[in-house]
Amino acid sequence: MSDAYIYDTVRTPRGKGRKDGALHEVTAARLSAQVLNALKSRNGLDGHAVEDVIWGNVTQVMEQGGCLARTAVLASDLDESIPGLAINRFCASGMEAVNLAANQIKGGAGEAYIAGGVEMMGRVAMGSDGAAIAVDPSIAMDTYFVPQGISADIIATEYGFTRDEADALAMESQRRAKAAWDDNRFAKSIIEVQDQNGLTILDHDEYMRPGTDMQTLGALTPAFQAMGEVMPGFDTIAKMKYPHLERINHVHHAGNSSGIVDGAAGVLIGSKEFGEKWGLKPRARIVQTCKIGTDPTIMLTGPVPATQKILADSGMSISDIELFEVNEAFASVVLRFQQAFNVDPNLVNVNGGSIAMGHPLGATGAIIIGTLLDELERTGKGTGLATLCIASGMGAATIIERV
Repeated sequence: MSDAYIYDTVRTPRGKGRKDGALHEVTAARLSAQVLNALKSRNGLDGHAVEDVIWGNVTQVMEQGGCLARTAVLASDLDESIPGLAINRFCASGMEAVNLAANQIKGGAGEAYIAGGVEMMGRVAMGSDGAAIAVDPSIAMDTYFVPQGISADIIATEYGFTRDEADALAMESQRRAKAAWDDNRFAKSIIEVQDQNGLTILDHDEYMRPGTDMQTLGALTPAFQAMGEVMPGFDTIAKMKYPHLERINHVHHAGNSSGIVDGAAGVLIGSKEFGEKWGLKPRARIVQTCKIGTDPTIMLTGPVPATQKILADSGMSISDIELFEVNEAFASVVLRFQQAFNVDPNLVNVNGGSIAMGHPLGATGAIIIGTLLDELERTGKGTGLATLCIASGMGAATIIERV
């Protein structure tokens, strides 16, 4: 079995996912094409150099529908001989694209892939695909479906996380993100987004609120309390599933939850022979990948069992991991990860995360792999783990080792 290496990673800045966001006039296909073009040009590749483009996106309707991966290829400078595979594992779609590409290479199915994802949340609204698990009563009732915000609050209730703890993590995410930008820590992977005239329309993460403090966060109303207690009573559904919970403690709001943004990211993955052929030096080896199913109601606990599984599969322990990227879908997700493994918070999301910079659903998994690699290189550390919680109760993880 061959090893799979990361040769390059790029991402766009994340734009506010609304009509006044900088990327609002850019389609998912065009933004994806800019990422593909950057990976091709930065590495001196011919248009036919990769086997396939595997691209994640979550809301696969309208302009994000069809096989968006193939559309992006045709909109890019890659040859039309390159096919495209669009995949959806909700928030881990970008990571699953990378993991799938890596395992294809390990199994001998091609020498190189571009993998990643995109989400234009300001153009294609989250949930507009009408997912059956949410809208089909026969499935929703059997699975005790509740929205993700309620799930995040269930985690806080079940594991004893307070509003102040959630807000403190959010404030730290903002502080770390600002410090990372001030120190140019993202410069290696960030590409400017340009319009059709070649003019730059975004060169920084637009969603950040670096002035955030505990007082500002403390003034925000819990975002999911009304839907839990009043309309249509999701707290009641949660307590039917978890009768030991007397009440749901609603601690999450817009300030300690991930931001709605637009963005795309890609990873160039190849075999050793691919690098030798194109004169490229590998930056990291993909050590292990995994995915797992979890409780669909509490839903967002997946990073814990995914990490347990990937460590067991790789024969590693948590102490072997030097840096962690745990997607900040909600503050309680990261708090639970840190609690479960008793890891030093200073090793988790050291450059901030999705609370500060936003969570472009289909792209985030690829973004955090790139961020992890950049930070391993910056600090001289060797091994890192990236993981995400996933809607409907799943988890995914990737371990990389710097070359």
